[in-house]
Amino acid sequence: MEAVIQGIHNLFSSLKNQIAERIEKLPQSGSDRVYFRIYTADESYIATYNSNQKETNTFIQFSRHFKKAGLPVPEILGVNEDNTIYIQEDLGTESLLNQLEKHGHTEIPYQLFQKSLSALAQIQIKGDQGLDYNWCITAKEFGKQAILSDLLYFKYYFLDTLQLPYDKQAMLDDFEALSTYLTHTQYKYFMFRDFQSRNIIVKDGEVSFIDFQGGMKGALQYDVASLLWQAKAELSEEWKNSLLDYYMDQIDQLLKEPVDRITFVSQYNGYVLIRLLQVMGAYGFRGLFERKAHFLASIPLALRNLKFFIEHKRIGIITPEFDRVLKLVVADEMVVRFEPPQANEQTPLVIQISSFSYKKGIPTDESDNGGGFVFDMRGILNPGRFDEYKKLSGLDKPVQDFLEQRTKMNEFLNSVWDLIDITVEDYLKRDFKHLMINFGCTGGQHRSVYAAEQTARHLRNKYKVKVQLQHTNRENWVK
Repeated sequence: MEAVIQGIHNLFSSLKNQIAERIEKLPQSGSDRVYFRIYTADESYIATYNSNQKETNTFIQFSRHFKKAGLPVPEILGVNEDNTIYIQEDLGTESLLNQLEKHGHTEIPYQLFQKSLSALAQIQIKGDQGLDYNWCITAKEFGKQAILSDLLYFKYYFLDTLQLPYDKQAMLDDFEALSTYLTHTQYKYFMFRDFQSRNIIVKDGEVSFIDFQGGMKGALQYDVASLLWQAKAELSEEWKNSLLDYYMDQIDQLLKEPVDRITFVSQYNGYVLIRLLQVMGAYGFRGLFERKAHFLASIPLALRNLKFFIEHKRIGIITPEFDRVLKLVVADEMVVRFEPPQANEQTPLVIQISSFSYKKGIPTDESDNGGGFVFDMRGILNPGRFDEYKKLSGLDKPVQDFLEQRTKMNEFLNSVWDLIDITVEDYLKRDFKHLMINFGCTGGQHRSVYAAEQTARHLRNKYKVKVQLQHTNRENWVK
């Protein structure tokens, strides 16, 4: 990662003829791309590192095409020689999802959803004009094979991973029938592919789009389905229906003729199902295979979203085996399977988390439980070796950035959480009263402090459990 950061420094200085004051790694999402925010005295920029050169080329070509057409996407400022790092305009820090979480389901987010759908119609239809689809990462068009791929993604990474019983040949036949039905759509233009509220940036009341490198030619309905049925957004039926009507009004104007709304909505519902199943496949891969906590935690919400759709919507073609399997997937016992137990005010369990210095010794467990987990952080590069961090601690952002960007701390903690979550869930079910978790490093100031803080945050967020956090060597930190 240090080589990547140096590469960003070099590219930025060559483009802007100035030195970046600070480069901050941004939280990573589901992709392998790594994002950074570059700070100068007056402005900020976004840098992206991506070892997939074809994906980088696609994003740059699409961005330049859309920008030239006057569409709301970031300007690409430059790319390095091997097409692994590029720098773009910083559109801001607030996403549409942030606005929804901040204001709730009120008029302000609703208007932003309208603006997003209006701009989506523009990028789909106007952006399609003269766009070279040869730059697409995989298929040029979201046709039958691409639809089948999404369905198989769900099959392999969710159904098969969970070993759910079903007639495999009948299911494949059903997938074939559904993909054939959805391929025959009248309205095919640019398809964003991952059009969700996290990829819509809000600044000064206006919206812009990021992360469209997976785009291809495809049905207009797919992107609308992705946005309105995003599980995390939890939009009401009233919002979904009125926003869909608003979107169809927008494309009527751009196409200069009214769409056949009955057929459009029927196929829209089919694309909603495809998108929901593709998301389940992605959560299965990132969560069940890669064991990423965020994706595992998202599975119950996605299952409820799918359950509501199955119970309230109809699509043009659903065959018996497919219908049976879908009902099996969204059964209450399946949802419960992925929901972690939650503590309440009567829950007796208290988790004591400590950071400590090995020079002073491991903290003693004074409870009747007689001990717990002890994790040695000394295999992680120590920020305390560097002068600029010696007088700081794991509570300070520069140290946190160092640990997240220049060490394997995130990898380490994900493994720790896989272990302790098993015990926490068992202790909650059995009404245990105490669990101790200790993180030690040389001085008890940087690595162990950061690990203890992040673990306390993880357990509070996931289990709502009571946590007592202490940094036992705090009085000896270098001042």
